[in-house]
Amino acid sequence: MALSPGPDRVEQGVNLPALLRPAYSMGPVPGNGDTIPDNNGDRSSDYERMEKWLDTHPEFSHDYFARKATRSMIDGWYIARAVSQTAKPPMAESPHSPSSSSGSNTPVRKVSASEFEVQGSGGSLGRMISTVDGAPSFLGTSHLHLQGNSRSSPTRSRKSISELKQLDDRAVLMELVKDIANDLGLNSLCHKILQNVLILTKADRGSLFLVYGKGTDHCYLGSKLFDVTRDSTVEVAGNEEVRVSWGKGIIGYVAKTGEPVNIANAYEDPRFNCEIDLQTGYKTRSMLSMPIKAPSGEVIGVAQVINKIGSKDRHEAFTDSDEKVFAQYLQFCGIGINNARIYERATMEIRRNQVLLELAKVLFEEQSTLSNIVRRIMELTVSLLRCERCSILLVDETSKSIFSQVFELGVDDLENKGPNNGSSPECCFPIHIGITGYTATTGETLNIADVYKDSRFDPKIDEETGYKTRQMLCMPIKNAFGSILGVILLVNKQDGTPFNRNDEDMFEAFSIFCGMGINNTHMYENVCRAVAKQRVALETLSYHATAPREEAIRLKKMAVPTITEIGLDDYFFSDMKLSEDETLTASLRMFIDLDLINHFRINYETLCRWLLSVRKNYRNVRYHNWRHAFTVTQTMYALIKNGGMRDVLSDLECLALMVGCLSHDLDHRGTTNNYQIMSESPLAQLYSTSTMEHHHFDQCIMILSSKGNEIFMNLSAEDYSQAMRLLEHAILATDLALYFKFRGEFFRLVEEGQDDWSNDDDKDLLRGMMMTASDVSAITKPWDVQKEVAQLIFGEFFEQGDLERQQFNKTPEDMMNREKLHLLPKMQVGFVDSICMPVYEALSKTSEKLTPLLMGCKENRDHWKGIAQEYKQPVTEKKEQSSSDEKDIDESEAMPSSTTDQPSNKD
Repeated sequence: MALSPGPDRVEQGVNLPALLRPAYSMGPVPGNGDTIPDNNGDRSSDYERMEKWLDTHPEFSHDYFARKATRSMIDGWYIARAVSQTAKPPMAESPHSPSSSSGSNTPVRKVSASEFEVQGSGGSLGRMISTVDGAPSFLGTSHLHLQGNSRSSPTRSRKSISELKQLDDRAVLMELVKDIANDLGLNSLCHKILQNVLILTKADRGSLFLVYGKGTDHCYLGSKLFDVTRDSTVEVAGNEEVRVSWGKGIIGYVAKTGEPVNIANAYEDPRFNCEIDLQTGYKTRSMLSMPIKAPSGEVIGVAQVINKIGSKDRHEAFTDSDEKVFAQYLQFCGIGINNARIYERATMEIRRNQVLLELAKVLFEEQSTLSNIVRRIMELTVSLLRCERCSILLVDETSKSIFSQVFELGVDDLENKGPNNGSSPECCFPIHIGITGYTATTGETLNIADVYKDSRFDPKIDEETGYKTRQMLCMPIKNAFGSILGVILLVNKQDGTPFNRNDEDMFEAFSIFCGMGINNTHMYENVCRAVAKQRVALETLSYHATAPREEAIRLKKMAVPTITEIGLDDYFFSDMKLSEDETLTASLRMFIDLDLINHFRINYETLCRWLLSVRKNYRNVRYHNWRHAFTVTQTMYALIKNGGMRDVLSDLECLALMVGCLSHDLDHRGTTNNYQIMSESPLAQLYSTSTMEHHHFDQCIMILSSKGNEIFMNLSAEDYSQAMRLLEHAILATDLALYFKFRGEFFRLVEEGQDDWSNDDDKDLLRGMMMTASDVSAITKPWDVQKEVAQLIFGEFFEQGDLERQQFNKTPEDMMNREKLHLLPKMQVGFVDSICMPVYEALSKTSEKLTPLLMGCKENRDHWKGIAQEYKQPVTEKKEQSSSDEKDIDESEAMPSSTTDQPSNKD
């Protein structure tokens, strides 16, 4: 017999049956009265006949496997096909063994956490850690130094024993080292080591044990390569392993002390257990056990050879020379085994990550509602951890001291997809009670092998339900910030075993995705509620923001003045003589005169109601109000009607420009874009550039979409889409920042004598300049009108300056500063020179009919320049007011200006 530990030599009832011996030694099964030859003989033919018979009788093979296969054998079968194996030498592979297949397409329910129990590491890959670069990994730092290509090099042919006999001892040793150098498959590597050791020591049989669970309370030595001979072949992993307790017997002693043991007669050593010899009929005589050490000096295994074969096949004791060459060879073997283990862990991590990503993908597809995501989590958990029941308890978002929702799912419920299955009504009970309460309050994972021995478990639960609870695994569910969202409770493994460390580690990784999924679903539901509230608010706002139909009917019945009655097509038109209602009827006249109503089939009552709604949505601020919008629209009408632009623009463009002018300052708050940014207003958070202009456009769309205000409703889909684009472009063009950005290209086209505006990009530039010219057209009006408008403008600016002093405790810029009133005429000249004059000069070159605008601008500039020359020296505010009275200059003559570095002050 090859193994010789003490009474606890084989643990957990795992004995080596006689039927298993052919799988390792290829020899006959000894029966009662059979003699056991000392030599190996030719046994390969017996094995081939056995395998051939199984191949030709698949029904028997399937039936035997279905009745006799253990769970670990099935898991081993999955692993053999889920993880890429290293290339094995031809002699070490059965000619009929099935080829490995990828496990990447394995259905979710076919994956078990037990697939990822890595040999030699205590049954688990370990907990997730953060590496130096912050990436999560299941491998410790010492395992992340694996470099280069992880695949094995092509298998080299092995020399025969007769060829090795022709070499000297050193050459034989080096040849056997080369034989294992490139093999990263742990089982095939250990099998090669044993066969080579048998050659070096001339032993009959050998076994190799690896250390598992080093550093834990469950450390032991295990072997799946037991009683290997020179002619045996390595088998697919999954057979029952032989276990030896740490420090017990000869194997345990060698592993614990790191010292070799050489015994000439095993039956004379009290540590030897002859039980296996009695079972198998094999006679163990001499044995040599040597420790296998990693490069660090740590014992990672024990190799044992038995029955040295002497001359004439007589068994002899192992010599000191055998011990020396054995030790030399195992130095290289330790390196190989250590590398194979690292490779196995890395390969298993890749596979586990693939499974987790697959689970995460399935999980994140179900983030529609909380009940759906929790149901999916429980399904995957029951399948992954092979537990009987799963419960998820969610912590209340507001109080954080109670569980507000509880969901449960059993293994029998997996096929039941009813809407209420897996969920329970909302509940309310304290968070600090029992096992789940402990995990929820401390954030610790609890793995309880026997709940009846834990004081936190309440047996009444089992008494009421009739269900027998044995084991529990309770783990917190956290979001990305580490806050506990709830706990997940697993009850009873399906195979009756306790939850192990591998179950904990696997689910710890999966629970990260669970926390993300639940947190994302919470946020999604909150967003859905917010969107619903927003829709209600928008509907309410739209109702109150639009004018009543009764007012539209009243406006519809009013007489509309002619163009000549009020001089509506005059560049120097002023609205000051018109009442509020008259501005509305004048607006109707402009739409009628441009034939927009007939051409686009606009309902007249709808147009009336839309005009009333637009007026209603202008705030009562000093300047940027309905009157300003009306005068800007009148200037645009004059440009189209008298400036020759009707020949350049399409009807749809004219409609968009007229609607854009009336809407271009909707809901203006009397403050600039800079103020919105400084005050961190919601508008500034919503729009990073052209803040107010984007808001004006949104308000415009809201009114156009409101019932009874749809003046675009009869447009075709194509025209409607184009109108929206033109409308947005027109309103955004009133931002002086965009004016400065694009005017250079427009000026270049004008200087080159551009007279063909059919190109879309060129026409965009033209329309943008027309919007700017209309927006600042107050500078072209007669001087008395210009003074009146100036008073309104800088009054609004001064109010903003007062707000800046109060809210930000800062001195406002000069154009907003009441104390800089004496500088306003000079700044106004700068405003004209930098903004107004260039655009009117350019437009007048496109059409001589626009020259009156340029002339009006120049006249007003001269007025401002004359006033500025009289205000050369700063004086007190009182003297300034006195001087203003003497010169008949009120605040209107000090209209704030803007230079090229103040493009955003318009809005």
